[in-house]
Formats: sequence, structure tokens, C-alpha cells
Amino acid sequence: MNETTLINKDISYKKKIKNKNKKKNDKLRQMLKQYQLYLFLLPAIIYVIVFLYAPMYGILVAFKDYKPRIGILHSEWVGLKNFRIFFNSYSSKLIIKNTLILSIYKIIAGFPLPIILAILLHHLPSKKFKKVVQMATYAPYFISTVVIIGMINILLAPDTGILNVILTSLGKESVFFMGKPEYFRHIYVWSDVWQTLGWSSVIYIAALSSVDPTYYEAAIVDGATLFQRIRYIDLPSIMPTAIILLILAVGQTLSIGFEKVYLMQNSSNIHISEIISTYVYRIGILKSNFELGTAVDLFNGIINCILLISVNKISRKYTDASLF
Repeated sequence: MNETTLINKDISYKKKIKNKNKKKNDKLRQMLKQYQLYLFLLPAIIYVIVFLYAPMYGILVAFKDYKPRIGILHSEWVGLKNFRIFFNSYSSKLIIKNTLILSIYKIIAGFPLPIILAILLHHLPSKKFKKVVQMATYAPYFISTVVIIGMINILLAPDTGILNVILTSLGKESVFFMGKPEYFRHIYVWSDVWQTLGWSSVIYIAALSSVDPTYYEAAIVDGATLFQRIRYIDLPSIMPTAIILLILAVGQTLSIGFEKVYLMQNSSNIHISEIISTYVYRIGILKSNFELGTAVDLFNGIINCILLISVNKISRKYTDASLF
């Protein structure tokens, strides 16, 4: 290699370094010009660091024989012992099974209905009726979980519940729905669908409202029926949004809500209603077995992360929509 080649390479390397430094300086100047935006973003960044990233230090508890009086760092390191304890327990398979069934049931029942509601509202000719339906379907979302469970207990009460009153008036025996394990999943899922249906449809309604009206006009001119307009215009326009929401839902498969399940639990349905989040609460908080509770919750988070990445990768491969 001659001297001229070496000099040229050195010059090109220096140019690259110079360009990189220039880009960094340009970005820094741009950030300084827009410092107000970064100040607005600062509280969110602090919140994420303090409440989401800082607590990750506690993950170490899952790998230790945690003693509160000596702290996390000084507790004895036990490796994967806590994970083995959970997976070797008689209840681990049942808990994972209950969580998966309840979560998959919730996705299957709750995912398509907001899309259907959004499309129906989008094509309603009466704006007043549309507003009434929207208000009626949005309202349950703002009711707290505790109140929802209270309403369910009142409606399904064995003696005074509306459903049992109807059954007894028809000559049938009243049913203790909340005490029947076979009814637990149906009550949980469909009450959740009723509560979140209107709110979940908002994003689809927003996506449909952004569709160019000339598409519908052209379709009507060409003789397309309402069903054909829904199939060839509405569904393709909301499909990217639907895929993103489905990816997020699958990513939360094992993190199904704790509060509602816990409030619906009783001694009669515990073998059906016990899921990972309630198990973590009972073991980690009530029984003060912090290391086992942390291990189970960490396992839950890892599985959710794997599912999220896998589904996102599949979506990116076969469609144009993905989270990252």
C-alpha cells in the first residue's frame, strides 16, 4: 500500500469524524432552540425513571433468600431456587392455565366487538342517535371496578337479583351465579366487554373519520353495497390500528387485571379464579414471601415480553403494521 493511498484514507476518516461531530452539534443546537418542548417532556421522563426503571433494582429479590432486616444486597444469593419452587408446586400449572384461558377468552370476546361498534356508529345516518349510543357505551368505562363488582353482586344475588327473580317467575330455581365456578369466566369477560366496549371503539371511530369521503362516493357510484363499502374501505383503513392494538393485547396476556378477579373470588370458585396476579398478591404480600412473589411476577413479565416481540415480528413480516 503506497503512501498516497494511506493519505487518502486518513483524509476520508477525518472527514467522517468531522461530519459526525457536525451532526452532533446540529442536533444539540436544534435541542437548545426547542428547549421548551424538552422541559415539557422532563416530568414524564422523571416519572418513568423513578417509578418504572428505578424499581427494577428489586428484581434481585427473585434470585435471593430475601431478609428485610439485612436488605436486598446482603441477602443470600439462591439463583433460580424461587422459580423452581413455583414450577414444582402443585398449583403452578393450574394458575398459568387459568390465566391463559381467561386472558385469551377476553381477547377473543373483547377485540372484535369495538371494531363492529365503531363501524356501525360510523354508518348511522342519525347523528343524534349516534351521540346517544356513544354516550351510553362510553359511560360504563368511568365506573370504578369496585362499583362494577357491587352491581354484579346485586344483579346476580340468589334471592333478590334481577336475573334470579326472572328465573323464579318462570318456575325455575334460583342460581348462585357468583358461587358457580363454571360461570366465573363468563361473568368476568362479558362484564368487562360491557364496561370497555364504548371506550375501546373510540380509536377505531377516529381512524374511520379520517377516511376520505370521496372513497365512499366513488363506491356508491360504482354500485357498492353497504357491506362492500365496509369490506373494501372501512376494514382496510382501520386494519393497521387493529393490528397494533392486538399486539398490545397479546403482550399483556399473562397480566390480566388483578382488582376485578380478586374482588370476584370466593371459596367456591378459587380453583378457577386464581391467576398469576392474585397468586403473587397472596404469596408476596399476605404471606410475606417476597422472593417467591417477585420470581413469579418476573416470570410473568418475561413471558409477556417474549409474546409481544414475537407477535410484533410476525405482524411486521406479514403486514405493514408493527410497534417497532
